[in-house]
Amino acid sequence: MSDASHAWDHARATTVLRSMFDAAVASADPFLVLAAHLPPKPKGRCVVVGAGKASAAMAAALEAAWPDVPLEGVVVTRDGHAVPTRHVRILEASHPVPDGRSEAAARAAMQAVSGLGPDDLVIALVSGGGSSLMALPAPGLTLEDKRAVGRQLLHSGATITEMNTVRRALSAIKGGGLAQAASPAQVLTLVISDVPGDDPSVIASGPTVLPASTGADALQIVARYRLDLPPTVHQVLERHVAAQRAHTPVVDPRNRVVLIATPLMALQAAAEVARQQGLTPLILGDALEGESQVAGILLGGMARSARLHGLPVCPPAVLLSGGETTVSIRAGETAGKGGRNTEFLLSCAQFLGGEGGIWGLAGDSDGIDGTEDAAGAIFAPDTLARAAQAGCLAEPFLRNHDSYSFFKAVGDLVVTGPTLTNVNDIRLLLIA
Repeated sequence: MSDASHAWDHARATTVLRSMFDAAVASADPFLVLAAHLPPKPKGRCVVVGAGKASAAMAAALEAAWPDVPLEGVVVTRDGHAVPTRHVRILEASHPVPDGRSEAAARAAMQAVSGLGPDDLVIALVSGGGSSLMALPAPGLTLEDKRAVGRQLLHSGATITEMNTVRRALSAIKGGGLAQAASPAQVLTLVISDVPGDDPSVIASGPTVLPASTGADALQIVARYRLDLPPTVHQVLERHVAAQRAHTPVVDPRNRVVLIATPLMALQAAAEVARQQGLTPLILGDALEGESQVAGILLGGMARSARLHGLPVCPPAVLLSGGETTVSIRAGETAGKGGRNTEFLLSCAQFLGGEGGIWGLAGDSDGIDGTEDAAGAIFAPDTLARAAQAGCLAEPFLRNHDSYSFFKAVGDLVVTGPTLTNVNDIRLLLIA
């Protein structure tokens, strides 16, 4: 190849980064991956239930794969993520905090699986976001109790695993509750993972999966993050602990859980695009957690080391990582607009200080970073300089957790709209 073919400029770098991100998202497209995991068609009824940002697309993909099977049932997805289906009813509800529609959807799912027999099959379609979309308070709680807990968890800095440990303990449908309601029917759970470690009991809080965590674990998390919860919530958690000590639920051995798309698969798809573009990909991991700003500094340091010393990889290269970092809003801090991906990216850009030869993209694979309308953003060596010309300095935006506004001001947001899937965050650092 000629020297010119090796040249990296802004247009080429950002185009390749976006191609890598798009490939990662496409690897989790339900229409491409679901059909290969279906079982033999059942003798009896086939009831479809589910929850998550990808659940409606998964239902449509199931209908396309089994056009001759009389499907029935209901799934719930986030507002704006519904797709047309012929047989499975699609509901929408609120995310990331549940609303009345979330409770109604949970009750509809429980009703759909009631009264089934051993020849019937329940196919549960589960993806990230299902915890808030399908919310059925445990006896003694109200939906408002769960909403109060959810809001505090979202701002506490707790990991997704910790948040869902608490959510399960306060739910009548999570932690295997839906599967128990479906007994004696067989349950097949098809999962698109969005959590570090791909634990099915954590994804959407595991409506068909018995968790390894306990009510005691939930109480420890409440204490660790000093959550100010209503007395009724504490009472339910204590009752949950006592119930777990007295009785161990039995899992139907016929029930199966299948991961059809995961963060690692997505990173591998992005890495293949990198190879095709002459880049050496290095996957750092699919389960990175911690504060977004700290992660930005750490990964920025690795990119700088690669550029200057050829470690941990020789350029031209790209560092890939997935998982779910956190943005903690502490007392007295201002909460601007932005999610964990744009905050990670702004922290990384500020750390690098406009260093040449390094570009980055970070985005949520579902197309929505936090609660804004962007999947994430891109930074380039000249991003800070262009921002300064527009009167935007990175430090105050970062301090106020207002990363979305920063990247919007410089025109570097990545906007995809809802992708109808979710394999968590995709972070890419290109070193030319």
